[in-house]
Amino acid sequence: MIGLFIALGVVVLLVVVFIGIYNGLVGLRNQVKNAWAQIDVQLKRRYDLIPNLVETVKGFAKHEREVFEKVTQARAAAQGAAGAGPAERSQAEGGLSQALGRLIAVAEAYPQLKANQNFLSLQEELTSTENRISFSRQFYNDSVLRYNNKTQMFPSNVIAGIAGFKPGEFFEVTSPEEKNPVKVSFN
Repeated sequence: MIGLFIALGVVVLLVVVFIGIYNGLVGLRNQVKNAWAQIDVQLKRRYDLIPNLVETVKGFAKHEREVFEKVTQARAAAQGAAGAGPAERSQAEGGLSQALGRLIAVAEAYPQLKANQNFLSLQEELTSTENRISFSRQFYNDSVLRYNNKTQMFPSNVIAGIAGFKPGEFFEVTSPEEKNPVKVSFN
């Protein structure tokens, strides 16, 4: 009889451990999803600011049409990658960051624009948004790291394998151009 209680106790303990680990994995997976959603929130903010910034610069730099078109195209490409995974999204966002860098470089060539309050305000908002995007990406990657560690370490890797938990994908800069600073030239 005591042997039966011990066996039953061991089974109950294993079930409790399984449930605890499974719930921990679900929580971490949901944290990764939330972190990805937070990146989307900041990118939406960025997308909303860009047309205002472009229109403000357009008023001063009418002959810089190519730069405006590239920013608009890059914004559309980045928005089009909204449902893609981190690798594709990172590439599209990198193109947008480069185009924005060129737009800011154009703006630097116009002293009257640099003194314009609307432009200064929009530039500050964009800088703040870029910082938030960077923080959100870092938080997302930290969340993926915690989740991946949990799904790959024993004993939770056994439960993750049984329950079908897949590793998360990091948000990484993939193209070499994105790793280089934007060149600003006034020639």
